[in-house]
Amino acid sequence: MKKVGVIMGSKSDLPVMQDAIDILKGFDIEVEVDIVSAHRTPEKLFDYGKHAHARGFAVIIAGAGGAAHLPGMIASLSPLPVIGVPVKSSNSIDGWDSVLSILQMPGGVPVATVALNGAKNAGILAAQIIGAADTCVLDKILVYKEGLKQKVNESAKDLK
Repeated sequence: MKKVGVIMGSKSDLPVMQDAIDILKGFDIEVEVDIVSAHRTPEKLFDYGKHAHARGFAVIIAGAGGAAHLPGMIASLSPLPVIGVPVKSSNSIDGWDSVLSILQMPGGVPVATVALNGAKNAGILAAQIIGAADTCVLDKILVYKEGLKQKVNESAKDLK
């Protein structure tokens, strides 16, 4: 089975990115977590981006706050799908700087972008990408989606 790389610009992003890690582990997808700063460790970023596919990754989830260059830079270096998670950080302009930095990529360098602090959806999307070619993961996603439906139906019953 392929694995997912979950990277972030600093350890302070981990509380947000933990949601992606947890959801992927819930689907029994191998996850490798690392800190890769676009600004403070550019050599590590280049190495990670250029070699992730050769290391068995299928998808990269990159979380970043502030200027949020990490997802786009990884996408510029890697042939893999990259999912960007904008993180509302302490030096952020209410998170909008992170959202726009990840969302506004130039043509030819796509980054799938989830909501501000939306790492859970990033994990689900990564699982769905893997599930397109792996029926075991696809079956787990179907069960997960059915569980979401059941929760809504139960909530609706509680209102009556």
